[in-house]
Amino acid sequence: MRMPDELRGFAHKHKGSDMDRRQMLKHLGVASVSMAMLRLHEALASGSFGNAAGVYRIRGDVRVNGVQAREEQLIKTGDRVATGAASEAVYVIGRDAFLQRANTQVEFPQGGDGLLVQSLRVVTGRLLSVFDKGDKRLEVPHATIGIRGTGGYIWTEGDTTYFCLCYGVADIVPTADPAQQRTVVTKHHDSPFWISPSHADGLFKPAPVMDHSDAELKLLENLVGRWPPFYVRASDDGYAGGGGGY
Repeated sequence: MRMPDELRGFAHKHKGSDMDRRQMLKHLGVASVSMAMLRLHEALASGSFGNAAGVYRIRGDVRVNGVQAREEQLIKTGDRVATGAASEAVYVIGRDAFLQRANTQVEFPQGGDGLLVQSLRVVTGRLLSVFDKGDKRLEVPHATIGIRGTGGYIWTEGDTTYFCLCYGVADIVPTADPAQQRTVVTKHHDSPFWISPSHADGLFKPAPVMDHSDAELKLLENLVGRWPPFYVRASDDGYAGGGGGY
């Protein structure tokens, strides 16, 4: 998987320690915090906090089941969401919210009443997700991930899948060797890694925190009326807080 050019040198230079991980978080936040927090301000100002349904934001070419998507369109299980180049979609299904980046295809297998996500499949690309309580199944090309009320980022490309459990609990079963399954518990981006059958030193390889931010997690959680567990709300403005490093 190719790391973005602006992050490659930084990841190589700051590799390893907990302090380096915090530096990476701050570095990543600079590029994305302004736009994500602007969207959060818009949601709060419009009264849509916790009331989003379907497609909340579209940029570029976004298609649902092959048809151009529109804002406020309802997405349900059984649907397939695809983004083109330089495109992005933010959407809510039930009590789960998603930020889907460019050149990404995500499938939501049929299940429940159509608005309860029981599983999803990231065919290719990058997806940031926050989930309500309850067991969910995430399928990626190189693993099956069982989660319970978490936030996580998936980037799958070629023979490698990147996974950051931003917070919560996940059971990861690699497709190439299920015996190497592991349970990960994190509070704040504590253990991201790459999963790949081509790694000479094992299926799992430690990775930096990359390509997603706390501001984006706040946006998604706010759309379904929640706050990330690492976030402490301030009494004066209702959303400024600590714990995220920004």
